[in-house]
Amino acid sequence: MRRLATLLLFGVLFQAQGQLRTLGFALQDKKEKITLPFELYNNLIVIPVIFDGKIPLKFILDTGVRTAILTDRIITDILQVPYSRKISISGPGGQKLISALIANNISLIIPPSLSSTGSSLLVLEEDYLELKNHLGTEIHGVIGYEIFSRFLVSINYERKEITFSTGRKFRKPGSYQEFDLSIEDTKPYLYVNCKFPGGEILNLKLMADTGASHCLLLHPETNPHIIVPERNVHGSIGRALGGNISGSTARVESISIGNFNLEQPLANFPDPESYAATLRSTTIFRNGTIGGELLGRFNVIFNYAAGKIYLHKNSHYRKPFKFNLSGLTVHATGPDLNIFELSEVRNGSAGFDAGLQAGDTLIRVNHSATKSLKLSDINQILNSKAGKKVKIILSRNGAELKKSVVLRDDL
Repeated sequence: MRRLATLLLFGVLFQAQGQLRTLGFALQDKKEKITLPFELYNNLIVIPVIFDGKIPLKFILDTGVRTAILTDRIITDILQVPYSRKISISGPGGQKLISALIANNISLIIPPSLSSTGSSLLVLEEDYLELKNHLGTEIHGVIGYEIFSRFLVSINYERKEITFSTGRKFRKPGSYQEFDLSIEDTKPYLYVNCKFPGGEILNLKLMADTGASHCLLLHPETNPHIIVPERNVHGSIGRALGGNISGSTARVESISIGNFNLEQPLANFPDPESYAATLRSTTIFRNGTIGGELLGRFNVIFNYAAGKIYLHKNSHYRKPFKFNLSGLTVHATGPDLNIFELSEVRNGSAGFDAGLQAGDTLIRVNHSATKSLKLSDINQILNSKAGKKVKIILSRNGAELKKSVVLRDDL
């Protein structure tokens, strides 16, 4: 499946009018740090959050979001949480307006002992992002700056563990490399070198975005030398508030962060009409973002207070960057998220050539009933290896059809 949430760029998209209070997270019982496991879905970090001391939820941990967001309004409605006001938020392209409500004096706990009281929360009136359908698991919200601004955050992508600490006793681990990190309008930025086909090397200012699942996102309008490589695939490159974002995906020769050099990474280039207005809505200049597909090849320490980021390559460092080999985008639906529908079939892709269509419901994949699979299982099969044949039984308009998709890398 095409990397869903290739663009979950919440920080840019949630430009609400007015100022919201900063959440007051603190470690309890005089602890200096806590470590907890996290779940990883499509390169996105998901942590447990207890809402109002009663309801266990799952939030994405996102360096690109200023104020915590609840995507499921039914939770605050059931608890009869009052809303202080209603706001409008611009969607991609700056055209579609999304409605949201502000709730104050909210209690949030990240177990076992990271808690906040009197917090503000942005509550979407509708689940515009459909995160649970994209990721195949229940997701209720997004949280970011309120935590990163108050704690030193260590993310071990290898062990799927995260540590929040006061930083008072922090010493840089000897195996980590240190880089400058500028915090501008609550977002973290660093400079990297990107080498394009043809050999040109550009020093680019990129946001380090844990809430985006892509590898790289580059904005050609910010630098005349950022040119979409000739070999590229055009289509939907992700989803944000208001709908899908279109653009091109291509490989650049390499991206270098200090002595780290990653070759043939995938880069997304949004269409100007699809994303330019959203980019203009922020006064902070940047050439693009680094997402979870790249960050996940390191164990990462964010130190906002010191303006530093520390990187240590992990076992995923040399993993090849895979493009969507089937051209199929699969969404999980139904109360148990075990009904799988094709929301998109990329034109000219292997799935397109095999005759699959958007709206098809998958019944069996390689002889396994889809109801016994998770969305991640299906995506793994559909992106396993170029040249591999995947047998699919699907339902279309009440009829059962058999298809065979020969996976291939169109980049």
